[in-house]
Amino acid sequence: MATLAQQPCAVRTNTAAGYWALTKPEINFLIAIATFTGFYLGSPKLSSFSFLPLIHTLLGTVLVASGASALNQYVERCFDAQMRRTRRRPLASGNLEPSSALWFGILLSSAGSLYLAVAVNTLTSVLAMITLASYLMLYTPLKRRTPWCTFIGALPGAMPPLIGWAAASGRLSFEAWVLYAMLFLWQFPHFMAIAWMYREDYARAGYLVLPTGEQSGRVMSWQATAASLTLLPVSLIPALIGGAGLLYLAAACILGSGFFYYSLTLAFRRSNAAARRLLTASIIYLPLLFFLLVLDSRR
Repeated sequence: MATLAQQPCAVRTNTAAGYWALTKPEINFLIAIATFTGFYLGSPKLSSFSFLPLIHTLLGTVLVASGASALNQYVERCFDAQMRRTRRRPLASGNLEPSSALWFGILLSSAGSLYLAVAVNTLTSVLAMITLASYLMLYTPLKRRTPWCTFIGALPGAMPPLIGWAAASGRLSFEAWVLYAMLFLWQFPHFMAIAWMYREDYARAGYLVLPTGEQSGRVMSWQATAASLTLLPVSLIPALIGGAGLLYLAAACILGSGFFYYSLTLAFRRSNAAARRLLTASIIYLPLLFFLLVLDSRR
Protein backbone atom coordinates (compact mmCIF):
# COMPACT_ATOMS: atom_id res chain seq x y z
CA MET A 1 0.00 0.00 0.00
CA ALA A 2 2.83 2.38 0.80
CA THR A 3 4.31 1.73 -2.61
CA LEU A 4 0.98 2.48 -4.30
CA ALA A 5 0.61 5.67 -2.31
CA GLN A 6 4.01 6.84 -3.42
CA GLN A 7 3.34 6.32 -7.13
CA PRO A 8 1.54 9.65 -7.80
CA CYS A 9 4.46 11.50 -6.23
CA ALA A 10 6.91 9.57 -8.41
CA VAL A 11 4.89 10.40 -11.51
CA ARG A 12 4.85 14.09 -10.63
CA THR A 13 8.61 14.00 -10.04
CA ASN A 14 9.27 12.32 -13.38
CA THR A 15 7.01 14.80 -15.15
CA ALA A 16 8.71 17.77 -13.54
CA ALA A 17 12.10 16.35 -14.49
CA GLY A 18 10.86 15.91 -18.05
CA TYR A 19 9.78 19.53 -18.35
CA TRP A 20 13.07 20.64 -16.82
CA ALA A 21 14.99 18.56 -19.38
CA LEU A 22 12.98 20.16 -22.19
CA THR A 23 14.50 23.53 -21.32
CA LYS A 24 18.10 22.24 -21.79
CA PRO A 25 19.47 23.93 -18.64
CA GLU A 26 23.10 23.30 -19.59
CA ILE A 27 22.64 25.40 -22.73
CA ASN A 28 20.72 28.06 -20.80
CA PHE A 29 23.71 28.39 -18.49
CA LEU A 30 25.96 29.42 -21.40
CA ILE A 31 23.22 31.68 -22.78
CA ALA A 32 22.92 33.41 -19.40
CA ILE A 33 26.70 33.96 -19.25
CA ALA A 34 26.77 35.49 -22.74
CA THR A 35 23.72 37.66 -22.02
CA PHE A 36 25.22 38.85 -18.74
CA THR A 37 28.48 39.75 -20.49
CA GLY A 38 26.64 41.83 -23.08
CA PHE A 39 24.55 43.54 -20.40
CA TYR A 40 27.49 44.34 -18.15
CA LEU A 41 29.70 45.69 -20.91
CA GLY A 42 26.78 47.59 -22.47
CA SER A 43 25.91 49.40 -19.26
CA PRO A 44 26.85 53.10 -19.63
CA LYS A 45 28.72 53.39 -16.33
CA LEU A 46 29.71 51.00 -13.60
CA SER A 47 28.42 53.46 -10.98
CA SER A 48 24.93 53.32 -12.52
CA PHE A 49 24.85 49.53 -12.92
CA SER A 50 21.54 48.15 -11.69
CA PHE A 51 20.86 44.53 -10.83
CA LEU A 52 17.09 44.64 -11.27
CA PRO A 53 17.19 45.27 -15.07
CA LEU A 54 19.85 42.55 -15.31
CA ILE A 55 17.57 40.08 -13.53
CA HIS A 56 14.68 41.03 -15.83
CA THR A 57 16.91 40.51 -18.87
CA LEU A 58 18.27 37.15 -17.76
CA LEU A 59 14.84 35.86 -16.77
CA GLY A 60 13.19 36.89 -20.03
CA THR A 61 16.05 35.59 -22.17
CA VAL A 62 16.17 32.22 -20.41
CA LEU A 63 12.40 31.88 -20.76
CA VAL A 64 12.62 32.43 -24.53
CA ALA A 65 15.60 30.08 -24.84
CA SER A 66 13.82 27.42 -22.79
CA GLY A 67 10.73 27.71 -24.96
CA ALA A 68 12.85 27.43 -28.10
CA SER A 69 14.49 24.26 -26.76
CA ALA A 70 11.12 22.70 -25.94
CA LEU A 71 9.68 23.55 -29.35
CA ASN A 72 12.79 22.24 -31.08
CA GLN A 73 12.47 18.93 -29.29
CA TYR A 74 8.78 18.81 -30.20
CA VAL A 75 9.61 19.21 -33.89
CA GLU A 76 12.48 16.72 -33.81
CA ARG A 77 11.01 14.15 -31.42
CA CYS A 78 10.82 11.36 -34.04
CA PHE A 79 14.41 11.97 -35.15
CA ASP A 80 15.69 12.23 -31.58
CA ALA A 81 14.28 8.75 -30.97
CA GLN A 82 16.63 7.38 -33.64
CA MET A 83 19.79 8.76 -32.02
CA ARG A 84 21.54 7.20 -29.05
CA ARG A 85 22.54 10.56 -27.58
CA THR A 86 18.98 11.94 -27.67
CA ARG A 87 16.65 8.96 -27.40
CA ARG A 88 16.28 9.49 -23.64
CA ARG A 89 14.93 13.00 -24.06
CA PRO A 90 11.41 13.38 -22.61
CA LEU A 91 9.56 13.35 -25.94
CA ALA A 92 11.77 10.82 -27.72
CA SER A 93 11.41 8.39 -24.84
CA GLY A 94 7.67 8.94 -24.50
CA ASN A 95 7.87 10.32 -20.94
CA LEU A 96 5.92 13.44 -21.98
CA GLU A 97 3.04 13.93 -24.36
CA PRO A 98 3.96 15.93 -27.49
CA SER A 99 0.99 18.26 -27.07
CA SER A 100 2.09 19.11 -23.52
CA ALA A 101 5.60 19.94 -24.71
CA LEU A 102 4.20 22.03 -27.55
CA TRP A 103 2.10 24.21 -25.28
CA PHE A 104 4.89 24.36 -22.72
CA GLY A 105 7.28 25.71 -25.36
CA ILE A 106 4.73 28.22 -26.67
CA LEU A 107 3.97 29.43 -23.15
CA LEU A 108 7.63 29.90 -22.21
CA SER A 109 8.70 31.65 -25.41
CA SER A 110 5.63 33.90 -25.49
CA ALA A 111 5.95 34.79 -21.82
CA GLY A 112 9.66 35.52 -22.21
CA SER A 113 9.19 37.76 -25.26
CA LEU A 114 6.37 39.70 -23.58
CA TYR A 115 8.31 39.96 -20.34
CA LEU A 116 11.32 41.46 -22.12
CA ALA A 117 9.11 43.96 -23.94
CA VAL A 118 7.43 45.12 -20.73
CA ALA A 119 10.21 44.83 -18.15
CA VAL A 120 13.24 45.72 -20.33
CA ASN A 121 12.70 47.34 -23.76
CA THR A 122 11.27 46.68 -27.19
CA LEU A 123 14.62 46.15 -28.94
CA THR A 124 15.56 43.37 -26.53
CA SER A 125 12.25 41.62 -27.09
CA VAL A 126 12.54 41.94 -30.88
CA LEU A 127 16.05 40.45 -30.84
CA ALA A 128 14.82 37.53 -28.72
CA MET A 129 11.90 36.88 -31.08
CA ILE A 130 14.19 37.02 -34.13
CA THR A 131 16.45 34.48 -32.43
CA LEU A 132 13.49 32.22 -31.67
CA ALA A 133 12.03 32.43 -35.17
CA SER A 134 15.30 31.87 -37.02
CA TYR A 135 16.23 28.96 -34.76
CA LEU A 136 12.93 27.16 -35.28
CA MET A 137 12.05 28.14 -38.84
CA LEU A 138 15.50 28.14 -40.45
CA TYR A 139 18.06 26.13 -38.51
CA THR A 140 15.80 23.31 -37.35
CA PRO A 141 14.38 22.31 -40.77
CA LEU A 142 17.68 22.93 -42.58
CA LYS A 143 19.46 20.33 -40.45
CA ARG A 144 17.91 17.65 -42.68
CA ARG A 145 18.49 19.50 -45.96
CA THR A 146 21.94 21.05 -46.10
CA PRO A 147 25.26 21.11 -44.21
CA TRP A 148 24.94 24.90 -44.31
CA CYS A 149 22.59 24.48 -41.34
CA THR A 150 25.60 24.91 -39.05
CA PHE A 151 26.33 28.37 -40.43
CA ILE A 152 22.64 29.33 -40.36
CA GLY A 153 22.26 28.08 -36.80
CA ALA A 154 25.30 30.02 -35.62
CA LEU A 155 23.57 33.30 -36.57
CA PRO A 156 20.80 33.10 -33.94
CA GLY A 157 23.11 31.17 -31.64
CA ALA A 158 25.33 34.24 -31.24
CA MET A 159 22.49 36.60 -30.29
CA PRO A 160 22.66 36.50 -26.44
CA PRO A 161 25.38 39.20 -26.12
CA LEU A 162 23.35 41.48 -28.41
CA ILE A 163 20.26 40.89 -26.28
CA GLY A 164 22.18 41.76 -23.13
CA TRP A 165 23.76 44.85 -24.69
CA ALA A 166 20.42 46.10 -26.03
CA ALA A 167 18.84 45.59 -22.61
CA ALA A 168 21.51 47.70 -20.92
CA SER A 169 21.87 50.52 -23.45
CA GLY A 170 18.83 50.37 -25.74
CA ARG A 171 21.05 50.16 -28.83
CA LEU A 172 23.71 48.05 -30.52
CA SER A 173 27.23 49.43 -30.86
CA PHE A 174 30.39 48.14 -32.53
CA GLU A 175 31.50 46.53 -29.26
CA ALA A 176 28.27 44.55 -29.12
CA TRP A 177 28.89 43.17 -32.59
CA VAL A 178 32.41 42.15 -31.56
CA LEU A 179 30.90 39.99 -28.82
CA TYR A 180 28.48 38.61 -31.39
CA ALA A 181 31.37 37.72 -33.72
CA MET A 182 33.24 35.99 -30.90
CA LEU A 183 30.29 33.80 -30.01
CA PHE A 184 29.49 33.17 -33.68
CA LEU A 185 32.99 31.85 -34.39
CA TRP A 186 33.18 29.85 -31.15
CA GLN A 187 30.20 27.76 -32.18
CA PHE A 188 31.96 26.11 -35.13
CA PRO A 189 34.72 24.27 -33.21
CA HIS A 190 32.22 23.49 -30.44
CA PHE A 191 29.60 22.00 -32.73
CA MET A 192 32.00 20.33 -35.16
CA ALA A 193 33.46 18.38 -32.24
CA ILE A 194 29.95 17.19 -31.33
CA ALA A 195 29.09 16.44 -34.97
CA TRP A 196 32.18 14.28 -35.40
CA MET A 197 31.74 12.40 -32.12
CA TYR A 198 28.12 11.55 -32.97
CA ARG A 199 28.38 11.43 -36.76
CA GLU A 200 26.81 7.97 -36.95
CA ASP A 201 23.90 9.11 -34.80
CA TYR A 202 23.30 12.16 -36.96
CA ALA A 203 23.48 10.10 -40.13
CA ARG A 204 21.01 7.57 -38.72
CA ALA A 205 18.47 10.35 -38.10
CA GLY A 206 19.10 11.96 -41.50
CA TYR A 207 20.79 15.12 -40.21
CA LEU A 208 23.21 16.71 -42.68
CA VAL A 209 25.43 18.42 -40.12
CA LEU A 210 28.49 17.17 -42.00
CA PRO A 211 29.04 17.59 -45.77
CA THR A 212 27.52 14.79 -47.84
CA GLY A 213 29.99 11.95 -48.23
CA GLU A 214 32.30 13.43 -45.60
CA GLN A 215 33.80 10.24 -44.21
CA SER A 216 37.33 11.43 -43.54
CA GLY A 217 36.34 14.49 -41.50
CA ARG A 218 38.69 16.72 -43.46
CA VAL A 219 36.17 19.47 -44.21
CA MET A 220 34.71 19.33 -40.70
CA SER A 221 38.05 19.61 -38.94
CA TRP A 222 39.34 22.44 -41.06
CA GLN A 223 36.12 24.38 -40.56
CA ALA A 224 36.73 24.13 -36.82
CA THR A 225 40.37 25.12 -37.23
CA ALA A 226 39.64 28.11 -39.46
CA ALA A 227 36.99 29.39 -37.07
CA SER A 228 39.18 29.05 -33.98
CA LEU A 229 42.08 30.73 -35.79
CA THR A 230 39.85 33.64 -36.81
CA LEU A 231 38.45 33.83 -33.29
CA LEU A 232 41.91 34.49 -31.85
CA PRO A 233 42.42 38.01 -33.33
CA VAL A 234 38.72 38.85 -33.01
CA SER A 235 38.86 38.10 -29.28
CA LEU A 236 41.66 40.64 -28.92
CA ILE A 237 39.59 43.53 -30.28
CA PRO A 238 38.08 44.55 -26.90
CA ALA A 239 41.59 45.16 -25.55
CA LEU A 240 42.86 46.80 -28.73
CA ILE A 241 40.06 49.38 -28.75
CA GLY A 242 40.43 50.15 -25.06
CA GLY A 243 37.50 48.17 -23.74
CA ALA A 244 39.68 45.81 -21.69
CA GLY A 245 43.12 45.83 -20.12
CA LEU A 246 46.33 43.82 -20.29
CA LEU A 247 44.98 41.02 -18.14
CA TYR A 248 42.28 40.26 -20.66
CA LEU A 249 44.68 40.72 -23.58
CA ALA A 250 47.13 38.17 -22.18
CA ALA A 251 44.35 35.76 -21.23
CA ALA A 252 42.71 36.00 -24.65
CA CYS A 253 46.03 35.19 -26.32
CA ILE A 254 46.64 32.17 -24.09
CA LEU A 255 43.09 30.83 -24.19
CA GLY A 256 42.75 31.45 -27.92
CA SER A 257 46.03 29.71 -28.66
CA GLY A 258 44.96 26.72 -26.59
CA PHE A 259 41.59 26.56 -28.31
CA PHE A 260 43.29 26.72 -31.70
CA TYR A 261 45.70 23.96 -30.65
CA TYR A 262 42.87 21.55 -29.86
CA SER A 263 41.11 22.44 -33.12
CA LEU A 264 44.33 21.80 -35.02
CA THR A 265 44.78 18.50 -33.22
CA LEU A 266 41.35 17.42 -34.42
CA ALA A 267 42.27 18.48 -37.97
CA PHE A 268 45.29 16.20 -38.00
CA ARG A 269 44.01 13.25 -35.97
CA ARG A 270 40.25 13.31 -36.63
CA SER A 271 39.49 10.91 -33.80
CA ASN A 272 36.69 10.85 -31.26
CA ALA A 273 39.22 11.44 -28.51
CA ALA A 274 40.52 14.59 -30.22
CA ALA A 275 36.95 15.77 -30.77
CA ARG A 276 36.12 15.19 -27.10
CA ARG A 277 39.13 17.22 -26.00
CA LEU A 278 38.12 20.04 -28.31
CA LEU A 279 34.58 19.95 -26.94
CA THR A 280 35.90 20.17 -23.38
CA ALA A 281 38.21 23.03 -24.35
CA SER A 282 35.30 24.92 -25.92
CA ILE A 283 33.19 24.60 -22.77
CA ILE A 284 36.05 25.95 -20.66
CA TYR A 285 37.13 28.63 -23.13
CA LEU A 286 33.96 30.67 -23.56
CA PRO A 287 32.83 31.20 -19.93
CA LEU A 288 36.40 31.87 -18.82
CA LEU A 289 37.04 34.36 -21.63
CA PHE A 290 33.82 36.27 -20.94
CA PHE A 291 34.50 36.25 -17.19
CA LEU A 292 37.95 37.76 -17.71
CA LEU A 293 36.54 40.31 -20.15
CA VAL A 294 34.01 41.44 -17.54
CA LEU A 295 36.65 41.41 -14.81
CA ASP A 296 39.14 43.53 -16.78
CA SER A 297 36.69 45.75 -18.66
CA ARG A 298 37.37 49.49 -18.83
CA ARG A 299 34.04 51.30 -18.65
